[in-house]
Amino acid sequence: MKKIIFLSEKRWHIEVFNELKLKHNNYNWIHIDNIHHFKLEKIKKIRPEYIMIPHWSYIIPKEIFSEFTCIVFHMTDLPFGRGGSPLQNLIIRGFEKTKISALKVTHGIDSGPIYIKKSLSLEGTAHEIMLRASKIIKKMISQILIKKIMPKKQSGDIIKFKRRTPKDSDISQLNTLTKIHDHIRMLDCDGYPLAFFENEYFKFEFSKSKLIEDKIEAYVRIIKK
Repeated sequence: MKKIIFLSEKRWHIEVFNELKLKHNNYNWIHIDNIHHFKLEKIKKIRPEYIMIPHWSYIIPKEIFSEFTCIVFHMTDLPFGRGGSPLQNLIIRGFEKTKISALKVTHGIDSGPIYIKKSLSLEGTAHEIMLRASKIIKKMISQILIKKIMPKKQSGDIIKFKRRTPKDSDISQLNTLTKIHDHIRMLDCDGYPLAFFENEYFKFEFSKSKLIEDKIEAYVRIIKK
């Protein structure tokens, strides 16, 4: 039986893995959710037909993508938005929707050929967007497997995104309610540094933002420094 590695450390992808495993039971599915288990020696023993990567925060080693077909799902309409933190970079640029691009991992960040693209709304919190994206990615993986889609070279202007750092979550210099709301919601997800500001004594972290006319209602966590 042919094998597929499903590579993601995100807990919301467990359901996606289980549903794919049930639907495509002609494959033997293996879920890897820890970087320490994603080693060439182990991958060689498995010998997967595909390595499906709905979300992974690490570089895929050349020694792996050169030998095995690795397909990553990137939250931009490539080649626009190559690079890190695509969700946050889109929202701070005012985008309300995007596309998820399924691409083959090759040399160069997010530069490989494209299998398919699907539309994605950027409404809501980062967590809500991630859940919405996971359902779309599940359908994309099924489509690739069923139709045996071959990837095509990217076309269009290349725009690169810079990976955000925790200090970029500071909202103290933002000057509109919309910008503050967008920063809070685009970071409101497990694994992201929450939007914050701080003074000499405390750090204030924000989540669950609601923009209501001329005010924002949000949860705040106050941490003594």
